[in-house]
Amino acid sequence: MKPIISASDTASRVVRIFFTIALLLVGGSAFAAPKVHQKPSDFIKSSLGAIPTTRAITLTSAQQRQVRAILGKNYKTKAIRYWTRNGKTAFILEETGKTEDITTGLVVKNGKIETVKVLVYRESHGWEVARTAFTNQFKGTSLKSNGQISKSPRNIAGATLSVRALTKLARLALFLDSRK
Repeated sequence: MKPIISASDTASRVVRIFFTIALLLVGGSAFAAPKVHQKPSDFIKSSLGAIPTTRAITLTSAQQRQVRAILGKNYKTKAIRYWTRNGKTAFILEETGKTEDITTGLVVKNGKIETVKVLVYRESHGWEVARTAFTNQFKGTSLKSNGQISKSPRNIAGATLSVRALTKLARLALFLDSRK
């Protein structure tokens, strides 16, 4: 005897298949949770040996134009915080990858990038930029007279916008360090 399949069973099966395909096509991005690699305060402490007094650069109109040229947009605040100790300056900066902010810690010493660390990654794709093998490419990078960085990192397939975001933040940190 053949089992009887009702119309409601078929409709239920079709709905399940539809939602499964939709989830696969979206790639789960709606369900992507922020990945915290390190708390900003822990980054500052580990990079500088302690947490010094917070300072801020209040951007002048001319500096805001320069920041806009680096990022392609205005930075979210006119006052950008930083911490200095033993000749090193730490910045916690954010830039949008594809649709979400990437919170990044950067340390500059003697006009060169010493450390880049992705602290919070919120995108569903491109998380490879948080790997040490990628961020180490910025070590020793300085700002050239044309405002570009002296070494460009290699791109990562599927993470182009995240790579661009970190490159912009490296340029911004070097620019801010030269203006503090």
